[in-house]
Amino acid sequence: MSKDKVYQLLRQSGGDHLSGEEISRRLGISRAAVWKAVDALRKAGYTIDARSGLGYALVEAPDALTEREVRRCMDEREISCVRLHCFDEVDSTNSFLKQEALAGAPHGTVAVANCQTGGRGRMSRVFQSPRDRGVYLSILLRPNLSPAELMPVTALTAVAMCDAVEAACGLRPQIKWTNDLVMKGRKLAGILTEMALEGETGLVQYLVMGTGVNVLHTPEDFSPEVAAMATSLRQELGISVSRPVLAAEMIRAFNRLGEDLGGDYSRYLADYRRDCVTIGKQVQLLWQDRRETVEALDVDDQFGLVVRHKDGHTEVIRSGEVSVRGMYGYVE
Repeated sequence: MSKDKVYQLLRQSGGDHLSGEEISRRLGISRAAVWKAVDALRKAGYTIDARSGLGYALVEAPDALTEREVRRCMDEREISCVRLHCFDEVDSTNSFLKQEALAGAPHGTVAVANCQTGGRGRMSRVFQSPRDRGVYLSILLRPNLSPAELMPVTALTAVAMCDAVEAACGLRPQIKWTNDLVMKGRKLAGILTEMALEGETGLVQYLVMGTGVNVLHTPEDFSPEVAAMATSLRQELGISVSRPVLAAEMIRAFNRLGEDLGGDYSRYLADYRRDCVTIGKQVQLLWQDRRETVEALDVDDQFGLVVRHKDGHTEVIRSGEVSVRGMYGYVE
C-alpha cells in the first residue's frame, strides 16, 4: 500500500523533510498518491509536517498497538520471526490464540489488543481492559514438554514480564506470588497461562501465555472496586510510556522464555526471589474451605511458596490464592 511505503520513507528520513517529488520518484507513484497517503497517515494519528519548498516530515507516531507501530520497535530478525496479530478490539487475546492453536497456528504466534471485551484472569475473573490504556498481549508456544516440566511457567512468565517492563521504562515491578506484577503494593499487571494436552503422548499440545499491563490508566479508568488496588505505569512514573515499545519488549521477553523452557531456570528463580514481595510477609491462604494466616518464608526451586504455620510446621503451597498483609485491602 502507498500509505505504508510513504510512512517507511518518512521514518527513514529521521525527521528531515522529503519533497513530494522525491517521494513520488522513489516509490514510483504519482504526486496525488503521495498526498493521499500523507492524508491517510494523518487520519490514522500520525503528525506529519508539510512545508512549501521542503516537503513532508514525520514528526510523531501515534501510541497505537498496530502491526506497523509494534514492528517499528523490533529489529529485522525479530520482525521476520514473529507472526503478529494486532486488534483494536478482541474478546481475549488468550481466547483468540487458543482458537488459532486448534487451527494449526505455529509456535511463536502473538496476539496484541488495544481493548479486550472479555479479558480474563485466573479462576475466570474479569480482567478490565479499557481502550487506549493498556497492553493486552498473548503468545502461543508449542513446547515438546510434559505438564510437570511446565509447572513453574506462570512464575517464569512473571519474571519475563518484569524484564519487559524494566526494558521499556527503566522501572522494575515486583511480584506478588504467584502471578501478579505490583508497584507500591498495587496491581500493575496480571498473567494467565493456559495449556492443552495431547491424549496419546501426555505432552503439551500448546501453551498460551497472556499478560495485561496497565500503562496509561488513570484512577478513573478502573471500576471503583478495582481502583483502590490497581495502578499503572503512568501513575507510578508520572509520564506516558510507549505502548508499542512495551509490546515489543513483551514479545522479546516471551520469545526468550520460550527458548528457555525445559532448561535451566536458575536465573529466573534468583530474580523471582529478589522481586517477590510475598516473601517475609504474613499472608492469608484462601482455599475452598480454608482460610489461614501463615508466614511466607521463601520460594522453593519449583517456585512453590514455602510457608510456616502457627504451630511451627512448614508447607509448600503450589496452588490457591494468597493475600499479602498490607496489599489489595488485606489488613487483618
